[in-house]
Amino acid sequence: MRPATATAAAVTTLIGVGAAVIAAGRYASDVALKVPSGRPLPGEPGLTVHATGPERITLTRSLASLRPGTYGMDAPGLHAVLGPVLDRAPHTADTVVRRLERVELGVLGPGARVRLTPQLHRGTPTSALGLVHEDVEIPGELGPLPAWLVPGPRTTWVIALHGLGTTREHPLNLVPFYDRRKIPVLVPAYRGDEGAPSSPDGLAHLGDSEWRDVDAAIRYAVRRGARKVVLHGWGTGATMALRAAAESGVRDRISGIVLDSPVLDWEATLRNLAAARHVPGPLLPLAVRAAQGRTGAHGDLLRTVSEPGALRAPALLFHGPDDTLAPWEPSVELASRLPGLVALRTVKQAPHAAMWNADPNRYEESLRRFLTPLL
Repeated sequence: MRPATATAAAVTTLIGVGAAVIAAGRYASDVALKVPSGRPLPGEPGLTVHATGPERITLTRSLASLRPGTYGMDAPGLHAVLGPVLDRAPHTADTVVRRLERVELGVLGPGARVRLTPQLHRGTPTSALGLVHEDVEIPGELGPLPAWLVPGPRTTWVIALHGLGTTREHPLNLVPFYDRRKIPVLVPAYRGDEGAPSSPDGLAHLGDSEWRDVDAAIRYAVRRGARKVVLHGWGTGATMALRAAAESGVRDRISGIVLDSPVLDWEATLRNLAAARHVPGPLLPLAVRAAQGRTGAHGDLLRTVSEPGALRAPALLFHGPDDTLAPWEPSVELASRLPGLVALRTVKQAPHAAMWNADPNRYEESLRRFLTPLL
C-alpha cells in the first residue's frame, strides 16, 4: 500500500472509531439523563405475585420484598400499597408474605409481575388524600409550572420537591403529616415534568439547572403570604433544595431544609443510573464525559455548600448505605463538615428516596422535632 493510501486508511479508521466512541457515549448518557417523569428508576427487581388473600399478599422472596416498612407496588394498570412483612404467616422458602393495605388501581392476582416503589398514592391531594387543594401555576424562567397548594393557617410553608423518575404524587406520602400541623404545602412540577416546560436540551441535569424552578416556587410562596419556607426534597429534589439554599436570591426566606437521599456526587449517580440500565462497564466513563459535554461542567456541590456561609438554614438529612443510586458516603461527609447545621439520620434497608417508607413513624418523629423550632 502506498504511504498516502495507508495514511488515508488510518485516518478513516480513526474517524470511524472516534464516531463510534462518541455515539456510544451519547447513548450511555441518554440512558441516564433522558428519564421521563414518572418512569421508575432502575435497580428495583421485578417480583411475582404468588397469591393474595384477605389483607395479605405472597411475593417472590428477595431483599426487596423483605424490606421493612410500607411501599407502593406498581405494574401496568395496577397500583397497590403494601405494609410490613408478616413473619408468622405460612409461606414457602422462596416466598414472603406482606400485609396488603389496599389496591388503588387494577386487579391484583397470582402471576402479576410487579415492582416496589416509594410512591404510595395516585392522584391529587384531593382525590388521593381527601384534602382540599388549589391547582396553581408558578411563573418559571422557562414558562408556567403547575403545582398543588394544600392550604394551612401557618406562615411557614413547606415546598415539597420530588426527584428523578417520580412525579408530584411522591411527596403526597408526607402531605398528611404537614396538614395535621396546619402547615401549607406547595408541591410543584419542574422542567421536564408532565405539564411543565421541557428542559432546553431535553435532558435531566440531576438538579443542577432544575433548582432554578425551586427559586421560582419560593418567590411564588412569598407572594402568596409565606414569611418563611422549609424545602423538603427527595433524590434530585433534595439536590435542588440544597442548591436553592446556597444560591437562591431569596434564600433568606428558607428557614430549614429536609433532604432525603440527596444526589451529592453527580458523576457517581450518573454512572449508577447508566449501570442500572445495563450500560456495559467500559461505556460508563464515556457516559460521564458525554453527559458533561452535553450539559456543561458540574461543580462540586459538597464543597460548594460546605464553604463558610454558603448554607445558613439548618438541614435534616435522611440517607442510608443501601441507596444504590445516590451514594450515602457524601451525605456522611456533609454532616461531618457542618456538624452544627446538618443532622444526619441514617436509615438502613431503604432504597433511593425511600427513607420514609422504611420506618414512617421514626422519620416523622425526627421531622416533628426538627420543625418545631422553625414554625
